[in-house]
Amino acid sequence: MDGRKIALLIGALVIAALTAFMARSVFSGAAAPQTQAAAIPEDGPQILVATRALPVGTILEPDSFRYQPWPKELLQQAYFLKGESDPASLAGTVVRFAVTAGQPLTQGSLVRPGDRGFLAAALGPGMRAVTVSVSAQSGVAGFVFPGDRVDLVLTQEVAGGGDGPPLKVSETFVRNLRVLATDQRTNTDDESGKAEVRTFSTVTIEATPKIAEKIAVSQSVGQLSLSLRSIADNTAELERAIAAGEVTVPNSDDPKAEKQMLLAVASRPVDTGGTFVTGADVSRFQRSSVPAKPRTEGGQGNGGSAGSPGFVARATGPVVRIARGNAVTDVAVGGK
Repeated sequence: MDGRKIALLIGALVIAALTAFMARSVFSGAAAPQTQAAAIPEDGPQILVATRALPVGTILEPDSFRYQPWPKELLQQAYFLKGESDPASLAGTVVRFAVTAGQPLTQGSLVRPGDRGFLAAALGPGMRAVTVSVSAQSGVAGFVFPGDRVDLVLTQEVAGGGDGPPLKVSETFVRNLRVLATDQRTNTDDESGKAEVRTFSTVTIEATPKIAEKIAVSQSVGQLSLSLRSIADNTAELERAIAAGEVTVPNSDDPKAEKQMLLAVASRPVDTGGTFVTGADVSRFQRSSVPAKPRTEGGQGNGGSAGSPGFVARATGPVVRIARGNAVTDVAVGGK
């Protein structure tokens, strides 16, 4: 190979290397294209959006929504536009369709008190609405508001079959029930937005079908009273439910799964593990058990005779009890 060809080859290699280097510098120095969201003017239209996820049946509170700037070209007639709607009037309304956090609230997604289907929208899936009659004393003097959680306490007298006063007993048979309305009112705020304490005669609560049956029976058994629950009771109720095996604890450390578990426990009515108190727990002069039916002796007492059903003949000293059908006889040891 002569010198001319070698020079041409070397020159071509140098030019190729320079071209590759320059192309690399151009591509590496170019900035990647970036998209920017269209700026929404602060003085533009503002609509109401949800501040958190609002499942079906949620009763709206003042902190459930807020105004947010919205593009003018994306406005819909169903939105709540600032200046044309009153946010205070939405407090107490119920979510008909699920709304995610940041999603605009629409007029069709909310049901106002008094509208048709309002109470049905306020109920959770599989739940029922039950109305209970209360007085000023049994209704916590009007300090129970829609959205609160209450326990139901049944007070009754058990007569038994014996002499003496009947057994007085009070028991908490259902717990953690959500109040839907008091005297057909779902919002107890006055014109200034403050909670107004008023006595009421009826309370509508949310319950499962089984608990609804228990409440219906309890109203014919004795007197019902409301026991207002504290907001801090959710932690204690969760520990009790976990110990009883009523709640499945997630194996993962996912905070969303734990939050769902807490919400499930906090909103679940409970009709197990009830407590009771008898008159003897309050006063030493009251009974602690149901009066027993007196037993006859020697054919006296309830007018029974030997051989009659339910008759019990007593004998003094060591005895052997003999039952013949419904007749029970005590025979002294050594006798016939």
